[in-house]
Amino acid sequence: MLSSSTVSKLKIILIIDLIIVGVLGGTYFYLQNQGVIPGAEKPATFVYTDLMVNPLETFAGQPVQISVNVTNIGDFEGEAIVDLEINGVVKDSANITLAGLNTWEIVEFTVVEMDTGEHTVKIGDLTASFLLNEAPPNVSKIVLSTLRTNPPYEIWPDESITIIATAKNPSSKTDSLMITFTVDGVPVGTKMIELAAGATTQVEFTTTASTEGTHNVKLNNLSGTFLVVPEGHHTLLITRSGGGAIPLPFTLNGEDYEAYVFTAVLPAGEYKLTVPKVLDVGTGVLGFEYWGDGTSSATVTFTLDKRMTWVATYKVLSGHASCPSLYIWNGTGYSYITDVSNSGWLGYIGYITPEGEIVFSGGNPYDYVKLDKNLLTAKNGYFDITLTQQWDELFYLDSTSLLVVDHPIGTDVYTSMTNYLNKGYTGQIYTTDTGILLAPISAVNEKGENVLAAILVQDGNFTPGVNGNDSPSWDNIIQNQLTLNLGDLSKAEQIKLFITGMVDWGPADTYYNWISQFQKAAAEGLITENTPITPMSKLEVLTADGTWIEAPQDRQIPLPSDYTARTFTVDLTGLFPEDTTNYVVRFTNFWNVTYDYIGIDITPQQDITITTIKPTYAELSYFWETTSEASGAFTRYGDVTMLLQETDDIFVIGRQCDTVNLQFYIENLPEPAEGMERSYFFVVACWFKDPPGAWGYGYTFTVDPLPFLDMTGFPYTNKENYPYDPIRLAYLKEYNTRIIP
Repeated sequence: MLSSSTVSKLKIILIIDLIIVGVLGGTYFYLQNQGVIPGAEKPATFVYTDLMVNPLETFAGQPVQISVNVTNIGDFEGEAIVDLEINGVVKDSANITLAGLNTWEIVEFTVVEMDTGEHTVKIGDLTASFLLNEAPPNVSKIVLSTLRTNPPYEIWPDESITIIATAKNPSSKTDSLMITFTVDGVPVGTKMIELAAGATTQVEFTTTASTEGTHNVKLNNLSGTFLVVPEGHHTLLITRSGGGAIPLPFTLNGEDYEAYVFTAVLPAGEYKLTVPKVLDVGTGVLGFEYWGDGTSSATVTFTLDKRMTWVATYKVLSGHASCPSLYIWNGTGYSYITDVSNSGWLGYIGYITPEGEIVFSGGNPYDYVKLDKNLLTAKNGYFDITLTQQWDELFYLDSTSLLVVDHPIGTDVYTSMTNYLNKGYTGQIYTTDTGILLAPISAVNEKGENVLAAILVQDGNFTPGVNGNDSPSWDNIIQNQLTLNLGDLSKAEQIKLFITGMVDWGPADTYYNWISQFQKAAAEGLITENTPITPMSKLEVLTADGTWIEAPQDRQIPLPSDYTARTFTVDLTGLFPEDTTNYVVRFTNFWNVTYDYIGIDITPQQDITITTIKPTYAELSYFWETTSEASGAFTRYGDVTMLLQETDDIFVIGRQCDTVNLQFYIENLPEPAEGMERSYFFVVACWFKDPPGAWGYGYTFTVDPLPFLDMTGFPYTNKENYPYDPIRLAYLKEYNTRIIP
């Protein structure tokens, strides 16, 4: 894109060229161009000016950008073939069509030459040259990381911005690396650096941009962005730590707002911002603690003189909240959907041994989230989906994808929510006719109370629940139960339950107190066999003789999500004895699981079409400056698209304030077939880790040790380890270079 100063320069050159053409063409043609001779018009005539080569000196095999200004000084539209010659050989051509009356166009070429030495460039009558030096050895041990900008991220048109990265040579020998700097895909400059063994240096490039909007920069494979905003304005972002279904209410200069993430480009000046001191987010009540700069007052005044982010940090006063938060672009802003990967929490406890050893088990990083198609809106041909770690947690994001499900009109589709005990279980998609769902005949909880009314309608009225952590003692565990009589379903081809529910974990201190009871009992010799501390959720069916049969592990009832109630499917087909006419099921949960709605579907599964779309682009960045004490080798900011294509224990590793923006290209997706409609599911494989004392039991708040799909539990024993094969070692070296001590 040309700057205003360049355009002015082109206009001056063009005027001079026109005068020269007029003089050389004689008085007649000069007067003809000036309109002195009536009816005389000039055919299309093309003039070449401003041949530019960038860079003028680089290395063999590196791209060279060449551009020229082509102007039609005639009165009629015409077509020109612009030939690029390198060393007398035509290497590329461009066909352009220009209207008359001095219209112009910049024609650009990119060439890659492998021979060293000086190369001559010719377009029309214009010539230039560039020099290619011998390229350094292809394999360099030097690692580029931590790309940042000065000033931070945002400038006004035509201001300078410096792109800075850290280069480190981790090898035992002196090494060199050639670095190519590009802006919006255009090479801007190159640098050769040489570093002694173990040495570190900074690499800097300075550039400008005149066009407002986001500009992409790359230093070799290290990528980032900067933003150009209108002069006299700056970007203001306001959000809060933690997810939840409730947006942050706030007042800005006397105006009331509500937003999960408020973003606006505003005039520079004075502002006053106020947030509530207490905020109820559904399953938890939060209390304001401080802003990102440490200010403890819920009201702050500030001068907007640069790009600013104000994050209101809240602590949990009651209830619980965790996991990365999912947002989707709705056409005007981002809508919060849910927090993801409940089953990917690191630290599920299996049992305690008689010797007092706690054994960890379970863990499944997958989650399937149905997206509201009335909210999901395409932006420039792609869906924009964001995962933000708002709580003080570590996350290990392994893969993401978008499932596009076409199903018959009049039906709907839901997934079976993943169970934390089933390794890599990917869920199933079931069709239903929501208009003919049956209701259970009865619903009774662990206290013998009739709770049927609470599950007949999805209205936010949940069944009452209990938390096992509140049991009287370690050997007298009280769990919540829900027993459902489904009626006589003997003629049904399939039996599926559609359940809307959520889990409230309760406060972390009761969890720690609960564990200590088992440790004390083991020390006193009261535990004589492996004993569950937090028994798993359990689905059972009743037989004709009154006994309960536990469902297989891959058909077990899952723990629903926390924060926001989600609807999921449980397939009961084939679980009941063949001779029964009394279809009764029982759910048992240690945690406080409550239900808003349960319906029975006996319609057969319909034919559906599933299209999987992998992320077209993914970028890791940070939202604000965090005070988190999480440490270790985190993934460097920038392009992380390749890390999220498959579930392969190759992660994007982040902490509080880190955000991953995902783009799923759908422009070429065909329309649903006749008689079909479309639904969308976001699929994610993600582990996450709480800090010790806040549910993080048995490990430190560090990146290592890394989780992996085949582990028996986390923390895992010394008989297991992350698969440090050559592929994953190369990944760790290239991507996880953001070291936080």
